[in-house]
Amino acid sequence: MVSVLAALAVLLASAAPATATRPGTLRVLSYNIHAGIGADGALDLARTAAAIRATGADVVGLQEVDVRWSARSGYADQVSELARLTGMRAFFAPIYDLAPEPGRTERRRYGVAVLSRHPIVRAVNHPLTRLSTVEPDPAPAPAPGFAEVVLSVRGTVVHVYSTHLDHRADPAVRATQVTETVDILDRAPRGAAQVLLGDVNAPPDAPELVPLFARVRDAWPAAHGDGAGGFTYPAETPSSRIDYVTVSGPIRVRSAAVPGTRASDHLPVLAELALR
Repeated sequence: MVSVLAALAVLLASAAPATATRPGTLRVLSYNIHAGIGADGALDLARTAAAIRATGADVVGLQEVDVRWSARSGYADQVSELARLTGMRAFFAPIYDLAPEPGRTERRRYGVAVLSRHPIVRAVNHPLTRLSTVEPDPAPAPAPGFAEVVLSVRGTVVHVYSTHLDHRADPAVRATQVTETVDILDRAPRGAAQVLLGDVNAPPDAPELVPLFARVRDAWPAAHGDGAGGFTYPAETPSSRIDYVTVSGPIRVRSAAVPGTRASDHLPVLAELALR
């Protein structure tokens, strides 16, 4: 299934030349930013950007990003602002694209995004089955909001994805989304380097994630030898691991960490990858 690109915004902000900790290394970050609202309840997108910069990440998968969405985020274009504040290129994949609120002129958008210090060669907003959180009595239906960007990392092609799966206790919609995610990953060229970042709203031993982890490698146990730790939610007293960096193809995980920050109600996940 090919997504319609006309509905997307690809923001190629001017960025400094791509850098990494050492040759062949890619530092990636998965971060649910909670629309820039921190664990203390304060809206502070500059704090979000500072938390991202502090990790030294080359590529960032973001979830819960507002673009002129509502008063909760000051009607800001958070994608453009984070691109400017981090000096990175950006691609936004809206889940929702709604008419303006009364008295305003901007369309309201909410979704996921990718920030990158490396050139974005191609970008797609893939649909997944979703259960709307903005419609009354919703039924599962395809909706956009699964970002894929193809990057040129010092001449190496890397497919990077940012996703946000269903949050409900009933795993039915999430299980369907996992099946669709695996199908989309399988569309990349055989042997492609792939990095899937996201908030999947389920722990690593959740049955609905089995097909996903049969297709990708979870960076946390790859770096630490087991699945212990790595908790990301809630940020103040983390007890659940629901945010992930995963890889497939010719990539080796060198390290993985959960940086401490109060810039969101989630903690980010940082991984250092070696491109083979």
